[in-house]
Amino acid sequence: MLGRPLLHLVPNGTKINFMRGRFIGLITSAVLSIASLILFLHPGLTLGLDFRGGIVVEAQTQGPADFAKIRMELNQAHISAAGLQQFGAKNSVLIRLDAPKENNTEATQTLINQVKQAVTSAQDGTKIVRADAVGASVSSELFRHGLLALGFSLLMIMLYIWFRFEWEFAVSAIITLVLDLTKAIGFLVITHFEFDLVMVAALLTILGYSTNDKVVVYDRVRENLRKYHSMPIRELIDMSINETLSRTLATSSTVFLAALPLALFGGASLSGFAWVMLFGIVVGTSSSIFIAAPLLLFMEEGSLRRRSKKNS
Repeated sequence: MLGRPLLHLVPNGTKINFMRGRFIGLITSAVLSIASLILFLHPGLTLGLDFRGGIVVEAQTQGPADFAKIRMELNQAHISAAGLQQFGAKNSVLIRLDAPKENNTEATQTLINQVKQAVTSAQDGTKIVRADAVGASVSSELFRHGLLALGFSLLMIMLYIWFRFEWEFAVSAIITLVLDLTKAIGFLVITHFEFDLVMVAALLTILGYSTNDKVVVYDRVRENLRKYHSMPIRELIDMSINETLSRTLATSSTVFLAALPLALFGGASLSGFAWVMLFGIVVGTSSSIFIAAPLLLFMEEGSLRRRSKKNS
């Protein structure tokens, strides 16, 4: 016999009137999304190597890195470093360079070798961890394909929800997902995390998670529409959210706690992805309650009610 759960995130019979704050939720979301769009236009995203093109050299020194000496060696080699920074440990050095003007394999490899020699000369025992190069034509193609992937995923999500539910649900979900996506982009601009293929994967993961969260609420709304024909839509949506609230918070908490160690200890390659995921989990969970549900309420109430009677 299965035992009862030790922890109840939401007590049974909870009756929170979420729709009372629907206007505040929608206005707050709209303001944040507009601000994110403004930030996207200026100063804009910090494009990573995948989308900007250029060279990245990662090195580890014995003991704390002497950035002044490394910069001096680079200058003596006539290398104008676009960026020289520490990440993670004190002995980790990241050097970012623009692609050479010649933009060919030989010139790129020559520049990489010069950077390696300058860095290893600055401090004895320095090891080159990686050296990556992406050309301008490849980076622009990757950027275009990344945006196409985001747009195509939104289209597929809309079609899925449209076929599974009704058009009111699909429109509400897509509007909410677009608002979630703009907030995530604003978060990227503020935090200066590099926007690369890894971040595209993070945004796609956020869209998938947020969609799943909304489908759970929408399923309960549709089920209750068939059961309670005379209940006002506002009360029915509140009841549906309360009935799924424990599951929503449990899922969100689990994913959040799983991603948190990556954000804290994942290093430069994973921490940005994890922080964006954490932000997306919070935004996606709250938008299912305070954005998607109110938008559904504002849709044609009579249309939803008539369809539920026909399908029952």
